[in-house]
Amino acid sequence: MAAPDNVKTAIIAEATAQGFDVCRIVDATTQDAAGAGLRAFVDAQHHGQMQWMETRMDERAAPQKLWPEAQSIIMLGVNYGPDSDPLAALQETDKGVISVYAQRRDYHDVIKKKLKALARAVVAQTGAEVKVFVDTAPVMEKPLAMRAGLGWQGKHTNLVSRDFGSWLFLGSVFTTLDLPPDDTEADHCGACTACLDICPTNAFPAPYKIDARRCISYLTIEHKGMIERELRPLMGNHIYGCDDCLAACPWNKFAQKAEETKLALQSDYDRPDLIALSKLDDAAFRIFFAGTPIKRAGRDNFIRNVLMALGNMDTPTPAHIAAVRARLEDEAELVCASAIWALGQMTDMSGAEIRNMVGARGPLVDEELAQLGN
Repeated sequence: MAAPDNVKTAIIAEATAQGFDVCRIVDATTQDAAGAGLRAFVDAQHHGQMQWMETRMDERAAPQKLWPEAQSIIMLGVNYGPDSDPLAALQETDKGVISVYAQRRDYHDVIKKKLKALARAVVAQTGAEVKVFVDTAPVMEKPLAMRAGLGWQGKHTNLVSRDFGSWLFLGSVFTTLDLPPDDTEADHCGACTACLDICPTNAFPAPYKIDARRCISYLTIEHKGMIERELRPLMGNHIYGCDDCLAACPWNKFAQKAEETKLALQSDYDRPDLIALSKLDDAAFRIFFAGTPIKRAGRDNFIRNVLMALGNMDTPTPAHIAAVRARLEDEAELVCASAIWALGQMTDMSGAEIRNMVGARGPLVDEELAQLGN
């Protein structure tokens, strides 16, 4: 077998050929210190409804507990840098804002194919065993990426790269090969707090700590049911994910526009019309967002997000109000209840007036009507 340094060089060359923008190696035999942070995060209930973060925590902290034979981890990144400032869309309150990563094909599908191709090449060249992961297993990608030198976890807890700013999709190949590890990336945040200061919902209780229960990405994607009343006005026109803390990072001055054609931005998802989105039934939702990560939210939760955005509009028109009123007849109580809240923001209608329109629906509706009063 070739010398480890030569094997590593060949792997990096193959990763580049497969379209990865960065490739580094990290030792799989060391328990990651980030495991203690994960435990504190869960103990504080900052994970909200994401129960999967609570399970298999030991495997997340120690790669060899996930796969005992692993000796090295090949950490990989694909640039998905936008071609414009994501923060500009926040000013168009009649449009929805979808996170940059979701305005394209589901990255899991695209990157997993690349990982499998790289893994096959590693097996062919070395005979080693491999396993591939892309956000689908108890793997702490961001701490591993930091240890491998892809970047560092900023004060917003996301990865920051000196070469690509905030915009890297991560994936990993676990292998039985014993490869020379790369140096850990140092923290280059300094005294900057731009990512913390811009967060609309104050989701960061301290630098390098996040309370997901207040994070707009969590609220619009992971959280099921009605969103906490105090947070709704703070969400603005975010309808799936949030890039505010990512986009605010000064290191984005080095960011590059994404070149992977299979991850090209799709214009249908760039500031879509809120009225049109509010009309999507389940079948139309699945068709419109086919092949994207947005389908993960589910139709009812997504329309809830759209109604939150409509309720937060600066100057709603009669057409916008009519679109919200139409959702009072929605079969999903969650959607109906969200429409009630939005109408309360857009008009001076009382709970009694709206109850005459919706009738008896359930506890979510009753709670929203009670908040409006008679």
